[in-house]
Amino acid sequence: MGKYLYEMKEEYLDEVLQIYTHYILNTTATFHSRLLTREEMREIVFFNNEKYKTFVMCEKNEVCGYVLITQHKKREAYDDTAEVTIYLKPNFIGKGIGSMAIKHVEDYARKYKMHVLVATICGENEKSIRFFEKNGYIKCAHYKEVGQKFGQLLDVVAYQKIISRKIITSSL
Repeated sequence: MGKYLYEMKEEYLDEVLQIYTHYILNTTATFHSRLLTREEMREIVFFNNEKYKTFVMCEKNEVCGYVLITQHKKREAYDDTAEVTIYLKPNFIGKGIGSMAIKHVEDYARKYKMHVLVATICGENEKSIRFFEKNGYIKCAHYKEVGQKFGQLLDVVAYQKIISRKIITSSL
């Protein structure tokens, strides 16, 4: 069997929540510090706007991760920018599944005329930083000591990738 991506459905919610729970309990990859309910996870992975979407990654009929593209900021000036987030089960890291998923999300974003994708990463998460750099994202921001988890003050870095050309015409 190969690797597949499927649009997020209710039937995947428990497995996606289990993946995210691992990162909450064991890492600084997310700044959530308490376990989420199914309803809270549902709010993270389901969207009312069709241009924002979550996809689950499967290999050999096993959910091995998920990737989502979501609204960057709630202002119309940011309508062509989206945030991308990816979580894999630890035993699936380094197998090419994440890169396949990022490419899929970039293609999906282009269909909705997105211009820039942004990834927000804990500054100590070197694996995620290397992953996004390997996939063509460049560092565009570094926020010092803006998060707290496990008794530490943590930096946040932002990486971005321009995925399409955009021509702006003035409306004045």
